[in-house]
Amino acid sequence: MKRTNGRHAGALAGMLLLALAGCSKHESAADGAAGGAGAVASPDGASLAYEHDIDIQLDAAQIAARVKAIADACQAARFGDCAVLQVGQQGGEYPTGSIRVRIAPKGVEPIIGLAGQGGEVASRNTHAEDLAQQVADTALTKARLQKEHERLLAYQDNKDVKMADLLVITQRLSEIEAGVEQASKEAAQQRRRIDTQLVTMQFHTPSGQRSRSEIGEALRESGTILTTSVAFLIRAVAALLPVALIAWLFGWIGLRLWRRRQRRAARAG
Repeated sequence: MKRTNGRHAGALAGMLLLALAGCSKHESAADGAAGGAGAVASPDGASLAYEHDIDIQLDAAQIAARVKAIADACQAARFGDCAVLQVGQQGGEYPTGSIRVRIAPKGVEPIIGLAGQGGEVASRNTHAEDLAQQVADTALTKARLQKEHERLLAYQDNKDVKMADLLVITQRLSEIEAGVEQASKEAAQQRRRIDTQLVTMQFHTPSGQRSRSEIGEALRESGTILTTSVAFLIRAVAALLPVALIAWLFGWIGLRLWRRRQRRAARAG
């Protein structure tokens, strides 16, 4: 009986260990899926340049530190290849912050997750520009220039070429080489836009916090408004007082003259 109980206990312990291991594997898989969820990359053979615009509501006291944390993580390549393109901050009653980075596709979701910690992603917009035609045009231009360059080099080596023609060929070769270099730069920039993604993150304070700030600002400004109103009334009285005195004086003189006429009319009657 004791042996049977021991066997049951051993089996139960083994099943418990297997269940724990299965849960651990499931959690690890879920974590990995969450880390890469939503990551969008240009499909093979396509030339799509993705851009993300994210609006995040975050407590005013955390905005500056959050912008710096994202910049540090990007520069340290914490989420893969990354470059900081723009950083902006504005203080005052309604502080805001912004940061724009160009990052590898696998790092888009993690860096957005870092940006939204402790806050709320109010809006998010993802769009892509199809660069297929631009890539094809650049490659065609580069290939055409390279072929022309090869033909001119072969013609330049001809012993029968005249000096005037040689000068023209040399000038054209310089122009072609400059064109090839420009085409190479454009191709590299296009490839960079396809292989990495542009992420722009804007930080704002929540609407409730802005409302409280507006109420506080109104209370602080109430004293100034009252002082300004009293000063306006004093200026108005000071400006109208001479006019009122002159009007009273003319009225008093007119009344005296009218009464005098009344008395003379009474005597004549």
